[in-house]
Parts: sequence; C-alpha cells; structure tokens
Amino acid sequence: MKYLLTTLPLIMLAGCAASEIELPQGSAALGDPAKPVPAAMETLVTTDPEVDADDPALWADPRDPTRAVLFGTDKTDGLYVHDMDGTVRQFLPDGPLNNVDLRTGFVVDGKEYVLVAATEREQFGIVTYLFDPDTFETRPYGFIATGAEFGEPYGFCTARIDGNFYLIPNNKEGDILVYRLENGAASAAATLERSLKVGSQPEGCVVDDKAARLYVGEENVAIWRFDLTASASNDPVMVAPVDGNRLTADVEGLTIMRDRGTDYLVASSQGDATYPVWRIEGDSYHYAGRFAVEGGAIDAVTGTDGLDAWSGPIGQFPEGAIAMHDTDDGDGQQNYKVVDWRKVREALSLR
Repeated sequence: MKYLLTTLPLIMLAGCAASEIELPQGSAALGDPAKPVPAAMETLVTTDPEVDADDPALWADPRDPTRAVLFGTDKTDGLYVHDMDGTVRQFLPDGPLNNVDLRTGFVVDGKEYVLVAATEREQFGIVTYLFDPDTFETRPYGFIATGAEFGEPYGFCTARIDGNFYLIPNNKEGDILVYRLENGAASAAATLERSLKVGSQPEGCVVDDKAARLYVGEENVAIWRFDLTASASNDPVMVAPVDGNRLTADVEGLTIMRDRGTDYLVASSQGDATYPVWRIEGDSYHYAGRFAVEGGAIDAVTGTDGLDAWSGPIGQFPEGAIAMHDTDDGDGQQNYKVVDWRKVREALSLR
C-alpha cells in the first residue's frame, strides 16, 4: 500500500479513506518526536528503473558475519538478493512476491541451507527457496498452495520452533494461516496446523521463536500477539494500538531485535515513516521511543513498508542492523535502506 507523501502539516482530504490522508514524514511526524537516524547503506538495481519493492530479509553467516546478504521482494517481478554494499547478487523472476522471510538450519540431503520463502500474489501461495551459505546461491525449492478460497496471500513471516519450520501468510480479510514444514521436507508436504484471525487487513508479522509468539500488525488498528504453543487459545492479545502518537496507520513491517540481553519489538508506521520500538519484558511491552531514517549522505526513508532486523554482527555492522523499505529513492525507484543498530540505540538512549 502506498501513501501520498509530504512534509507539510496534516491535510485531511474530505470524504477520503485513511490511506489518502497526507501526513508529515520522519522527524516531522506528528505525535511523539521521532529521532533521526541516518541510513548507512541502500540497495541499487540498475536493470529495472521501476522496482516495486516491499519487504526485506537479512542474513549473516555465523562462521563469518561479514559474509551477508539482503533479500528483497519486487512485488511485480520477483526476488532480489543483494550483497551488503547494495548491489544485486542474484534475481529470481518468480512473479509478484509481496513479503519475504527466512530461517536457518533447514537440512536437505544432509546439507544445511537457509530456507527463504515469500508470498506469491497471483498463484495464491508461498514460493520457497534454498540459499546455500557456502556458495551464496539461491535456488527455487517448491510451492505451498494456500488456495483460491484464501485469496491473495499478503503479509508473511516464518518461524523455527522445536525443530519444525513454520510459514505464516495472511490475507487482506484478516485471515492468518500457520503451516508446519518438517525439517528437510518438500514444500508440498507442508501441513496447515492452525488458522487465526484479526478483524481487518493485516500485513507485517514476526515470530519470536524463543517464546513461540506471533506478532501481527492489523494495519489500521493495532499490533496483536498470538501464542503458538499447541494448547494455546487462538484469541489475540493487544500489544499496542494505532493511536497516531506512537504508532500511525498503516502498521506495516514488524521485527524483533535482540541486543545485549534485551529483546525489542520494532514496527514500521507507513503513514508517517517512523519506527516505534518497544522493550519486551515477559507479557509486558515498554515503549522506548521511535526513530526516523534521515540525515547523512543517503536520502531519507518515506512511505516505509516492510522491515527486518538482524541481531548481532552482519556485514559492516558489528552489533546488528535493521533494513527497511523506502518508497522513493529520489529518482522514483523504490529500494531498501539499512541502518546501523548502534545509531538507533544511541538515538533512543536504549540501555
């Protein structure tokens, strides 16, 4: 979903939907002040001037974290794999892919791969890939059909819990499917384990594997939490409402950053291009402030969509990084920006 972008005062267009309201962006956003944090890297596609970017996913080799990549969807054309200088390593032209996520340690024929997956919007399903951490090559693995009755799969996230892999798409009606894929199994063998629901359109989601909890952003309402343990209720618990002060519609990407023994939930507010952060403490969520991506030599992020965090060293970032979608790189092309987590920590005075 795209927004009309401006840094002027709020303009209410009479009779228009919320997505047609122009909001100040970044550090100029209304509500709780967003602290500016500069981007340190951005992606560049030279072969397509109209990249329709949406959602990123980061990965670093635990054996040598300087070996790292960024996966990014083009929701018209396919999946890009970027090196950490922003250049394109590989492109997989698999059609309109919306959200992407990954989990490590997926074993096929005795070899460990990174399982990468993305929602496909025309064939109604999930495209899966295997990324080889030795060769840095990504190859197609299979397809999980979500079915015409589910409609267009929209948001998406993955999990790895108790040795099983989970692939979790949602649609614009608020339906959420939880597929279980056993380690090493073919994609077609994925089984539907649970169906969940929020009241209106969601998109961004993230799973805390350690706590077996799914977080979902209902775009105009709230961030919700679901318990993924076998005996848990399917009822969601509200984490944070869309209040126009800390969290602004549309809620888009969600991610979790683990930093020095503390877990943080980070969201992207598309309406004003800000990123609110909450400290996770058991069942409680303590708001820690929000930031905007601007300043420095790289252009500011506006109309942001998906985002992803990598906890720990990755590429040129020794203490973690966050990647986020930018709807306008200054020449009309959409791309992804990457922020050094240390800059966020400093800006928000995180302990």
